[in-house]
Amino acid sequence: MTDTKPLALVTGASSGIGYELAKQFAQHGFDLVIDAEDPTIDTAAAKLRAEGAEVTAVQADLRTPDGIEQLWTRVQGLGRPLDAAALNAGVGRGGAFVDTDWADDLEVMQLNVVSTAALLKLVLVQMTGRNAGRVLVTSSIAATMPGAYQPVYNASKSFVQSLTEAVQQELKDSAVTITALMPGPTDTEFFSRADLDDTAIGQGPKDDPAEVAAQGFEALMAGEEKVLAASLKTKVQGAANKVLPDSLKSSAHEAMAKPRD
Repeated sequence: MTDTKPLALVTGASSGIGYELAKQFAQHGFDLVIDAEDPTIDTAAAKLRAEGAEVTAVQADLRTPDGIEQLWTRVQGLGRPLDAAALNAGVGRGGAFVDTDWADDLEVMQLNVVSTAALLKLVLVQMTGRNAGRVLVTSSIAATMPGAYQPVYNASKSFVQSLTEAVQQELKDSAVTITALMPGPTDTEFFSRADLDDTAIGQGPKDDPAEVAAQGFEALMAGEEKVLAASLKTKVQGAANKVLPDSLKSSAHEAMAKPRD
């Protein structure tokens, strides 16, 4: 990698919102470190290099402490400061809490909660030491409602949103900015991986991940605290969830996420 361009880290970058975020960085003059657990990260890297970016691809499973360490070691090994980071890696699991396997629930928490918090700390320690940098954390509209039939995922995103907002307050006098990206249902592999295909939310309309990423990138560069992306429907739902009682939101989520069989 050269040191003439700013450097960005993007996790969960092999497909979906993560890949589109990486593409946004590449198209706006950043070099990249990208991570995913699957070997398709190398395919993503090749596409991103075609956008003009120097790309370091890391295949590491962030559900594990070793995976987090592997990724961060690669970042540090470049000898360059991070100018931006998009902590996007996440996974879901549909189904009633008593029916899902604990191992699957734990994977959701390890990736969405533990790895996000760990990498956020590592990134911010470096950035605050320089008093420069921007971080985008992929939260979700799910953070605003109890998630009946997707309980651990929604709870994990509530943690991510709360953590992000708390650290924003702590760094309010810093030049380092943190932005929460809160997508609604988006057309990615998330729903099939989460076993949500046979649900209203899995079969319903979804936002374009490229549009979600573009809005997220724009908000990041503007230093905004959060962005509800991408459609008007998602923005309206986010506004409504500020005033609706939790019992009503949980009931609405049940209608969206309960299997139809």
